[in-house]
Amino acid sequence: MLLKIKALASGLATYLPRRNLAGKTGGTDSARYCYSVWLRHLLGAHESGRMPRHPRIVAELGPGDSIGIGLAALLSGAEQYFALDVVRYSDLAGSQQIFEELVGLFKARTPIPGDEEFPGVYPKLRSYAFPRDLLGEAHLQAALEPTRVSSIRESLGDLDAPRGRIRYLAPWTDEESVAEHTIDLIYSQAVLEHVDNLQTVYRSMRRWVAATGVMSHQIDYRSHGKADEWNGHWSYSDATWKLVVGRRPYLLNRAPHSEHMRLLRESGFDIAAVDLQRAAALPRSRLARRFRDLSNEDLTTCGAYVVATPR
Repeated sequence: MLLKIKALASGLATYLPRRNLAGKTGGTDSARYCYSVWLRHLLGAHESGRMPRHPRIVAELGPGDSIGIGLAALLSGAEQYFALDVVRYSDLAGSQQIFEELVGLFKARTPIPGDEEFPGVYPKLRSYAFPRDLLGEAHLQAALEPTRVSSIRESLGDLDAPRGRIRYLAPWTDEESVAEHTIDLIYSQAVLEHVDNLQTVYRSMRRWVAATGVMSHQIDYRSHGKADEWNGHWSYSDATWKLVVGRRPYLLNRAPHSEHMRLLRESGFDIAAVDLQRAAALPRSRLARRFRDLSNEDLTTCGAYVVATPR
């Protein structure tokens, strides 16, 4: 009940003048976090067997406070990175510091930070050793060649350059923000639970992804501190939830796992792999009416790692 009161208060507070409606997204201000998340998505997408061994163009949905995960992608060999967000968060100075730290991590072939450092980060891996079989010495030497690293650094200095290695689009307004069928890997980390227009976003990603491309998404279905239980956000009526959201540009869409899977398929994707995270749930009697008919799988799925390929 305490978190519900705080959630309502925080939503009502967004109507106060000069209130920062975006807030902080968290996580991506750590180079080791960005390095870990990128390599997890790269390995997960590669296991689908569809993606080119080294994705040339990558896109991230909702990079948040920094573009560090995308910088890790560039340093591992990607030629261009699209950062697609609804709010312009990126802190240039912070991203520059993260970039320099990432260079060091790749040069040292640092093992992927795992549960000891980031216990709540998904997807989980069978091995957290540096993926030398995927990122071999010849490839990494070319990717980390000093003039190439300098060119990425220069792109980081001008995120609005139309032809730079980094294309930072915030807000991205429509599916034509990215050329059709050009992206080798589209990924997101705990972002799709925040998207209100899910159908539009999935259809846009289907337009962007290359025929041999892959999507890699970690989705967090939890209440994000807006209720005492992980799925307590499903106990709010629509009217009450509207008050919790307030004037924020986004919060949580409250869509269960099955809705994401349905929209993926309807948008033209095949599901290549799914890894569900499960947890005990509130009984149906405590849920708002619109959520009482959730399947048992939806009711207990607090997160999912999903790999999808275009049909």
